[in-house]
Order: sequence, then C-alpha cells, then structure tokens
Amino acid sequence: MGEVLSQSEIDNLLAALSSGELDADDMGDSSDKQVKNYDFKRPTKFSKEHLRTLEIIYEHYGRLLSTSLPIYLRKNVQISVASSETVIFSEFTNALSNPVILGIVNFQPLGGTILIELAAQLGYAMIDRMLGGAGEPLEKNRDFTEIEMTIIEKMMVVCMQLMREPWRNVVDTNPVMERIETNSQFAQVIAPNDMIAIVTLNMKIGDVEGFMNVCLPFFTLESIMDKLNTKYWYATLQEQKEEDLEEYIEALIRRVDVPVKAVLGSAKVSVNDFVNLQVGDIIRLGTDIKDDLEVYVGNIKKFTALPGSSKDKYAVRVTSVIREGE
Repeated sequence: MGEVLSQSEIDNLLAALSSGELDADDMGDSSDKQVKNYDFKRPTKFSKEHLRTLEIIYEHYGRLLSTSLPIYLRKNVQISVASSETVIFSEFTNALSNPVILGIVNFQPLGGTILIELAAQLGYAMIDRMLGGAGEPLEKNRDFTEIEMTIIEKMMVVCMQLMREPWRNVVDTNPVMERIETNSQFAQVIAPNDMIAIVTLNMKIGDVEGFMNVCLPFFTLESIMDKLNTKYWYATLQEQKEEDLEEYIEALIRRVDVPVKAVLGSAKVSVNDFVNLQVGDIIRLGTDIKDDLEVYVGNIKKFTALPGSSKDKYAVRVTSVIREGE
C-alpha cells in the first residue's frame, strides 16, 4: 500500500504542479510498479470469503459430530475447525499415508464427489471402542481387516449423514457413500491439477487426537459458488421465520427414540436370599395386584397404567398422566 499524504502535503504538491516546479509525467514512472506473478496451474477459484463460509458450515458440522459420535463410542468427543486452504488435488493425495481411511461421497444433487479423510489412529480408536476396548490406537499402523472395515464404514456413513444439516442453508444435499478406500492410489476421482478446498477438523476421542479432512473440489461446488459468501449466508438465516424453526425442531424431536418401561413393583431381599434363588421361587413385590403400575419415559415417571395383554403380548393401559411438578 502506498504512503498516505496529509492535507498540507497535498496542498504543497498541487502548488508545485501549478507553478511548474514538478512535472506530472515524472510522477507516473512505471519502473516503480509492482508486478505479481500469476500461477496458471493454480488459479484462484476459492476466495477468502468462500473459505470463511465453509469454515462456518463445518463448525456447525463439528458440533453435530461432537454430540452424535458419543452415542456410538460412549466416549467424550471434541471437534473443532483447525484450518481451511486451497490446493491442487495432487498435493492432497501426495500428503496421504497408507493405510488411509478415505470416504468417497456422491454429493447429490451436485454433480460431483467430495472426500472425507479420517486419520488412521482415529479409525483404530473407533474400532477398539466399538468392540468394547478402551479406545486406544495401535502402536504401529497396519492394514484394516474386513470386520474392521465394516465398522469403519458404519461410522463414516454416520459422519456423512450429519453433513446434510450444516449445508441446508446453501443447498439441500442427499450425500451417498460410494465406497471407502484405504489406499490413496485408488481414490483418483479428481484430476490431479483440479483445485480443491480442504477444511481440516481437529478431532479428539478421549485421549486420542487426530485430523479429519474434508476435500471439496471446485467443480463439485461450482454451481453454488455464489451462495458461498457470508452475505448470502446471513441473509438466508434472517429469512427463516421463528415458527418454521420451531416446527423443524419439533419434527427432529419427534423422531428421537426414548425408552418406556412399566414397573410392576419392587422388593428388598438379603444377599443370602438372592444368591440362593432357585427356579420356581417367588419374590413378593411391594404392590397389590389391583394397584396401578408406574410408567417411566426415560427416567421420568410420566403415566400410571393397568397391566394386561394384547395379541399374546404383555401390555398396559394408561389410566392417568402425571404432569410436571406433580
């Protein structure tokens, strides 16, 4: 950036020009012009504005992963956006190690694919946790077995499906997992010189930490590039009515599964009686056969009911609703 002149310096310069002490042609010396080289192999297709919008999308995505993955892994998961950058696809693939967990996702309805790369140590930790272990990675990387790949594929599909909601303000996507590759040489779905945007997420599962990279090719996002700017983003958010948001949240809550249990009764027995129980022994409960049962939704007592049967199955008939505070 050039030097900024004060008002007095501007006045002196105009006075020198009008008096002839300074020639205007001398001020336009082209030798001082700065020339910036342009690399035609790496044209700038993603602006800083585009990368910032992608970071906002995947910050939302990281929050969804942080709340959804613990359901499967039963372990604390922390995810944050580490960085975003643009490179050519060959640079991305050359930096991959083997084995690698690389999910190839058909990003419908957009005409192209995206890639989700998960660090190998995170994959080993997920497998160990899903199989009942402590969630620790291997000391030395090795190829994944068929059983391990089935588990990894399940977790990658979960991660892929969670990507719909963060992209909803830009495009209503329906991603489909085409396949998962463990060798980067078999994942050449993009031309080596094509530009891609990479959003890097820092993922921590318990004490195991690693990166998840989301590779977004330009030709996949080309049709929606105009929507990848913060002005469009915030304008879209402001257009959403509060009533629509409430209906959407209510629709999500209605699909949540919650356990419902009817408690027949309870009893206290000594440890000696408990260890000596035999088939045919009777335990007397603390409720009468005519008493209403307590029905719990999750851990909250919500209804009272009478026991019965329906089509050869045990059932209960709700007799009253317990309101909050009762």
